[in-house]
Amino acid sequence: MKSWISFLLPNDEYKKKRMLYFFSEGSIILLLTLVGMSILNNYIDIKTEVSLLLAIAIFLSYISGRYIISGMEYTDVVTEGAYRKELKHIFVRTGGFASIFMLLYLVVTGIPNSQSEWIEIIALLLSVSLLWFITSYISLKRSYKKNKELL
Repeated sequence: MKSWISFLLPNDEYKKKRMLYFFSEGSIILLLTLVGMSILNNYIDIKTEVSLLLAIAIFLSYISGRYIISGMEYTDVVTEGAYRKELKHIFVRTGGFASIFMLLYLVVTGIPNSQSEWIEIIALLLSVSLLWFITSYISLKRSYKKNKELL
């Protein structure tokens, strides 16, 4: 079945089906969040921007979290060697992201003038890189466990 959402879905039939479940569950949570915020807005004044951004963050966090925990990203990681190899790839990708981000940041905004600006950008870079590494690691670990159980 072709749909406009097909470009967001993987080609693998199992992954596609699971992702559709995640999007559906996330949509229901999004609906409940928006209804809850509408009701809560009668008692507490919530800015429109805050409520919409919070709802979007909840939706995206739910889908990402379900995908990471599902263990379906690394389908070919079955052996210890493949696991270690993929872990190295995750580390290299995270390091590459950090390097490219820092270079682009310096090109776009220029070199920071004060020590506090350097600390801010390095803290942001480290936190995003660490989050990316941890989520990739959890997904790899879950995939590895799931793939070993299937054998």
